[in-house]
Amino acid sequence: MEHVLNIVDFSTTEFGTVFVKITIHDVDLGKQFEGEVKFMDGQPFGDLIHADRSPLSSECREYVCNRLVSKYKAGEFI
Repeated sequence: MEHVLNIVDFSTTEFGTVFVKITIHDVDLGKQFEGEVKFMDGQPFGDLIHADRSPLSSECREYVCNRLVSKYKAGEFI
């Protein structure tokens, strides 16, 4: 079984900051989480993916970061 990432919504501010609301099912923990990640200058930020503050397993946190950065670079949050 795999982690499941769902994009709930996203918005862009007049300054170019992108906010992405997500839900994620962490297979390692067997739990569902929701939160928001913001992109500034192409870099993701937020407690949900922060190495020290994230409630996600390290594998799931890495998965979320990689998927979101990939989607951002593909222009899916425009």
